[in-house]
Amino acid sequence: MDDNQDKTKKQDRKRKHLTTLDPSKVLIPLGLGTALSLMGDATLYTVLPTHTSEAGITLAAVGIILSANRVIRLFLNGPIGYAYDRFPRRRLFVPALFIGAISTAIYAAFSGFWPLLTGRLIWGLAWSGIWVGGATIILDVSNDRNRGRWTGLYQTWFFLGAAIGAFAGGWLTDQVGYTSTMWIGAGVTTLGGIAALFFLPETRSVALNPHHSSYFVLLSKWQPNRELWTAIFLNGINRFITAGVIAATLALLVQDQLTKNGLILGVATVTGTLLGLRTILSMAAAPMAGTISDRMGNRWGVTIAGLTTGGLGMLLLVNEKSFVILIGVGLTAIAGGAIQALVTTQTGDMVSEAQRGKAIGLLHTAGDLGSALGPITAYFLLRWFTLNDIYILCAILFILASGIAAGIYFHQRRTNSISTNVK
Repeated sequence: MDDNQDKTKKQDRKRKHLTTLDPSKVLIPLGLGTALSLMGDATLYTVLPTHTSEAGITLAAVGIILSANRVIRLFLNGPIGYAYDRFPRRRLFVPALFIGAISTAIYAAFSGFWPLLTGRLIWGLAWSGIWVGGATIILDVSNDRNRGRWTGLYQTWFFLGAAIGAFAGGWLTDQVGYTSTMWIGAGVTTLGGIAALFFLPETRSVALNPHHSSYFVLLSKWQPNRELWTAIFLNGINRFITAGVIAATLALLVQDQLTKNGLILGVATVTGTLLGLRTILSMAAAPMAGTISDRMGNRWGVTIAGLTTGGLGMLLLVNEKSFVILIGVGLTAIAGGAIQALVTTQTGDMVSEAQRGKAIGLLHTAGDLGSALGPITAYFLLRWFTLNDIYILCAILFILASGIAAGIYFHQRRTNSISTNVK
């Protein structure tokens, strides 16, 4: 009896600790680990299309290599989401960071298609643990009134890591070479793992005891509704365009523009700079969109604005004037950051704490499917279409997605109006 009382008191103290846990104390080590883990991945996206000889692959294999990590995550996000619902968060998140460092070390130590593919598959495992876990952890320490803001701030760390990785990776590759840059990336990711190991607190509530039968009943009965499926679909479209098509083809766009204008600059440096600036805009847009949606109480309206902005940006990319293209890059970056934060926030709105890992895993599976298909689709279509044609198709996808989001928005307004009239 005394043992049960002691156990209950310990659980009560832990619940009290979690309810009073400062989100900023969680966000800093969580965000830092996530940001630093992206060094190798962001560098690869920046330099691989123009450094295929150093990597030991052909240009035709670039799309496969850049998509491989996302393909494997289609099969990993779901099980890892279940694992985050089953086990303490730290026990999964911290090891994932160190696995990410191993993947980047493989890029540095080996060349050729199969070693690089192996490294990308290992990175896919690592990023599933990092991205699904990070979103689940930040939802643990936020609520309905501030979820958009804190989710957006966590997305900021993601975009910061991608920006630094793209810029520093491109610059370092031009300065010290492909292999040395990858070794540096492995070291940077290791530092992020160490930071999370020592400073990230556990956020999973003791109320989610996996040995309680009601816990599994809750999970087994959960079914995504139409709104959640729409958020999942929009994440897939957004990642297909922004993290797939644009990220994988921007080096080619830069190369074409440099050739036209006769500029003597390192293609990797310019590509890295543009990817970095693009990511910084996404970094600013994510918390801004989340905060606006908190204050307005209207997630879908802000999402529609983001999707429309993305469509306009893709159309501007086909212009021949450099400054117009830069505006297009900026608008697509703003759209990508806003949408990514908003769909994660909407997922948190629609599921309970016991379902977060599973729901986030499903959300990220759609995103990974989109971002995996993006490079493959783009390089496949380049056999018959120009890069401008592909960007126009992406603009149409953004506009169609905006229409789908508008349908959900007006459906909710009608439902709320009917509910109010009934009352």
